[in-house]
Amino acid sequence: MSERIIIEQTAYKTVYREGSRIVKEFTASHPMSLVLNEAYIHACVEDAGVPVPKLLGVMLSENGGWSIAMEYVSGKTLSELMDENPDNADEYLEKLVNIQLDTGRYRVPHLRNTRQKMIDAIQTLTEIDASTRYELLQRVHSMAPHTKLCHGDLVPSNIVIHEDGSWCILDWAHASSGNAGADAAITYLHYSLERPELADKYLHLFCKKADMAIQYVQTWMPVVAAQQLTKHKESERELLEKWISVAEYQ
Repeated sequence: MSERIIIEQTAYKTVYREGSRIVKEFTASHPMSLVLNEAYIHACVEDAGVPVPKLLGVMLSENGGWSIAMEYVSGKTLSELMDENPDNADEYLEKLVNIQLDTGRYRVPHLRNTRQKMIDAIQTLTEIDASTRYELLQRVHSMAPHTKLCHGDLVPSNIVIHEDGSWCILDWAHASSGNAGADAAITYLHYSLERPELADKYLHLFCKKADMAIQYVQTWMPVVAAQQLTKHKESERELLEKWISVAEYQ
């Protein structure tokens, strides 16, 4: 049996490499329905022809939880390349935007709708008052429905660049079918939290290449900030609450 090399550990999962495959092993308390849904989303995206690691299967783990196995893909993440070559940050940023636009051209109709996904997240938020939730929900309802493939967490660490320059995208657990502006807002929020020096560059570059108004992406910001707040990361709370408060005055 191949050695297990741990790649990532969180409170509810361990991701490790075992030979030619990557295994995402969830704790026994993690709902089976969420694991199967993540595998289903990945399968839908793979069937649509999006460059992703091949899904190998879903199995019961020794810890009593469930695991998802995928093929191991060689290369470096865009995040690793940015850390190793900071002078090339603009080049990598443009690559991310191009990949995001390419991904948005796919249609995967069986996925959950982006707007409904946002609505469900907002309705679970007890950290904000009912009036703010109402304003956020009204904002989502006012958005025209779209059908573009949205990754839902397209950040540099989820993009692998192969040696030949081709790419594939990891971690489709949050994918949906809907509004590209919402997907861009999620990536912009990531940069605001993790790489603030690149946040505005990303937003302007994406909107220029997508021929999309910056104001449209910004309209989604209170909504995606509310969705991010459901992850309960205390270090992010202050910035997220600032974004959400914008909804109260519009």
